[in-house]
Amino acid sequence: MATDKASSEPLKEDDEIAQLKVSLQREKAAKRKMYSYLVKIADELKSLRNESEQLINASEYARKAWYEGGMWRGPNVLPAAAGQHAVRSNYGSSDNNSDDDDGGLGSGGGEKAEAATTVGMNGPSVVPRAPVSLSDLFLDLVTVTAFSRVGAAIQARGTVDAPILAFFAIFWQVWSKEASYSTRFDTTDISSHLETLLACFALLAGSLSAYSDFYSAGCTRIMAMAMFVAMLHVLLHARVWYWFSEGGPPGSVNYAAKRYAVFITAANSLESLTWAFGCCLPQDSEWRPWVILVGIILNLRLPRGFMPNDFHAACSKRGVLFILLLGFNIQSVVGVASPYFNYWEPSWDQYTFLFLSCFLLFMIKLLYVDDTSSISPLDHALLYNRAAGFCFYVGNFALLVFTTVLGSGLNLLTQSFLAAAAALPSDAKNLVCGGFAAVVFSIQFIKSMHIRRVPTNAAHERMFFTAYFTQFIATIGVVYITARMCFSRESDSGMLALMMVNEIGMLAVIVGFSIVLVGLSWLDEAIELHIYKDGAEANQFRVQPFGFWAFCKHDEPLQLE
Repeated sequence: MATDKASSEPLKEDDEIAQLKVSLQREKAAKRKMYSYLVKIADELKSLRNESEQLINASEYARKAWYEGGMWRGPNVLPAAAGQHAVRSNYGSSDNNSDDDDGGLGSGGGEKAEAATTVGMNGPSVVPRAPVSLSDLFLDLVTVTAFSRVGAAIQARGTVDAPILAFFAIFWQVWSKEASYSTRFDTTDISSHLETLLACFALLAGSLSAYSDFYSAGCTRIMAMAMFVAMLHVLLHARVWYWFSEGGPPGSVNYAAKRYAVFITAANSLESLTWAFGCCLPQDSEWRPWVILVGIILNLRLPRGFMPNDFHAACSKRGVLFILLLGFNIQSVVGVASPYFNYWEPSWDQYTFLFLSCFLLFMIKLLYVDDTSSISPLDHALLYNRAAGFCFYVGNFALLVFTTVLGSGLNLLTQSFLAAAAALPSDAKNLVCGGFAAVVFSIQFIKSMHIRRVPTNAAHERMFFTAYFTQFIATIGVVYITARMCFSRESDSGMLALMMVNEIGMLAVIVGFSIVLVGLSWLDEAIELHIYKDGAEANQFRVQPFGFWAFCKHDEPLQLE
């Protein structure tokens, strides 16, 4: 009995030790789980604090009076631009932005600036989007006026030649310079308003010579205008460089602003020297077209990512410029028709023609990619891949050019229709059909630069791929048919000839094509509404990247000039 008791006691002690070990393990597991929850809570609190700081900075900036800090104050980095810089700096390295006074969001480094608060990590997505300022809108109106002058030259010549493309590119680059600065720095002070006003004067003066060729005094005036604007930006960014000359630690906003100012100052200085050399050449010099080409190339801003801009503001500016161009096209068509209606009452056919012209431009507006809210910033071509970003800018330039070409064609078509011409003019047919084909192709090209998100579910993925390739095939088909209409001859017969019997018939066919394209462009949204309850649920399942540039290397978050 004694031995049995002695043997049972160690067994009980072993059981107790085993139970203690199990309880300790459970306690450790519970503590680990609690610790992980605390870490998640801390991360959420940190994210919430960063978002709150961004909202506070943005609201303070929005409520600030334009003269606060001095009417001639130095440049200040926009809150959203600094937020983009914070995202890129943290994404690209393990070091966070410095919390020093000269490293955060401010108006310069050292004694030239006040201490500022560091912007949070989530970037501009939570910062309220400010509308386009009235100064920017005035610049857009002047720019579209310059585009319309190029359109008038296209209408007079009946074709698009090298001088027209070169002058259009120069006018567009002037607007791009102003937009580039205004999406990075505050432009509410008097010095920025004065610079914008001088740029508008120069752009308006240069647009008066849009009818010229390379070997004329008008081309010299356009090069002088480009040189003047480049020198304005040399002075403007030299001022930014002086204001941020003390900079801050590498990776800070002030350090990025300083590097950006140095690069832009050097680039504009070289560009202004190029334009000055072109102005000094004789008018009959064979080097003038090459000097213009070099000046345009020097004005291109390659993807270097010195300093990101306000992403949503840049998207809004591109959209406003395009909508204003469509509006000017409508106004031009009505302006062409007005002299006829001053003497005769418009007939139903004439009402129908004007209605179809307006309806066509409205359909193009619906086809246009509103990348301000429909596309996630990290899926945008400008932030996903450098090559895609460069092609995105090329596509936007082509879209503006061919929208202007389409507007010129509609003016010629309106004149032909109201004058009751016996045959459809070839210039009007070529400009309208070719312009529409190029506009549709440019829009589809821009869309292909962005990254699409498809579901991980195989059945849902097939639905989205079907919609995507249906849109692609339909777009290529419409572009091919309208291009064939553009290059067709009067002696041709068949279906293409039936589509171009007269002005109103051809316009009705093109409008029908645009309606089909708009309907197909909504397939993605229709499938999403059919599968998911709302956008939040769709974002949980549509995570797999797809697109033409998705096969390229995913760069760290960047922003093109």
